[in-house]
Amino acid sequence: MRKSSLSTLVLTCSLLLSGQSWARDYQFTDAHLHYLDFFQETEGMAKLFSAMDQAKVQQAMLSGIPVAKKWDEDEPKQPRYYAGDDGDVYWYSATDFILAEAIQQLPPKQQQRLHPFLSGFNPSDKNAAQHIRNLLDTHPKFWQGIGEVFLRHDDVTALTLGRTPRANNEAMYKVYRVAEEYDLPVLLHSNITSKREPEPIYLTEMEQVLKDHPRVRFIWAHAGTSLEIHRRQQQLEFLPETLSKLLANYPNLTLDLSWSLVDPYLIDQSTGLPNEQWVQLVEQYPERFVLGSDLVGKFGSLEKTLASFTPFLDALSEETAQKVATDNFLNLLPQWVSQAKKH
Repeated sequence: MRKSSLSTLVLTCSLLLSGQSWARDYQFTDAHLHYLDFFQETEGMAKLFSAMDQAKVQQAMLSGIPVAKKWDEDEPKQPRYYAGDDGDVYWYSATDFILAEAIQQLPPKQQQRLHPFLSGFNPSDKNAAQHIRNLLDTHPKFWQGIGEVFLRHDDVTALTLGRTPRANNEAMYKVYRVAEEYDLPVLLHSNITSKREPEPIYLTEMEQVLKDHPRVRFIWAHAGTSLEIHRRQQQLEFLPETLSKLLANYPNLTLDLSWSLVDPYLIDQSTGLPNEQWVQLVEQYPERFVLGSDLVGKFGSLEKTLASFTPFLDALSEETAQKVATDNFLNLLPQWVSQAKKH
């Protein structure tokens, strides 16, 4: 057994003997949840709230999906996912209007549990900033963030017509200026590398953004990874050290641990135990990580998805686990959100 695995085993056994892991009752804030899927369909608010209650999710970030999957004329069967066939995906601005309408029909107490992020814009279009501004003005004190913005996103990018969006292109710089003006956090999906390269070839794009916009609070979806990268490369060996340097240098960066981070990073698949290197990283920066389910339009697996984080949370100190599971995301929201809750 490797030294790191042995250390983690000792930590886990200690928690079990003390009863600490059993005593913890996590109340989650889901920091990454999509109301709609890639066909702009959803199970609806009733099922969403039922799943949230079952999973002990008190509050959730909620967004649409910025693209829609085309059912191509030459395909005899409708695809079930964006990668189901070679049909295109295209930018879909109506996703924000569908989401806003669904939330505004809810009772006030349910509305207060949701934190809507707008996402329906083309991030390579320099008109996107004005589109966002129009939505913010149309729905004042409603939108609480921007994202998930699809930038470098392997197969999604490959299926999307037009220029590949980058985190540091001119169109997105206009978006960041709007985010700063309205005090909005920005959730970016920007892969740190491609499916085949074992080095962070796109890191400079994110790093430039973090450096150039120090007053914008950035959430990096999946810490720059994706399932497609892992299917080709298993683990990115450089990832923990690279992320540690970014967190040290850029206080405006928060890392989202959703989707592709549990396996193979947070939990060592060879032992089933929390990865000590990641435990140490989160403990070093306890206010810079958030958890999310990253479900898209269907919510039945919400409890199981969030429960997959429990062994990792149990390996953290109780204070850090509370911050990661619940508090950190809420602290990224605009100040007016917390002020509104007080009234």
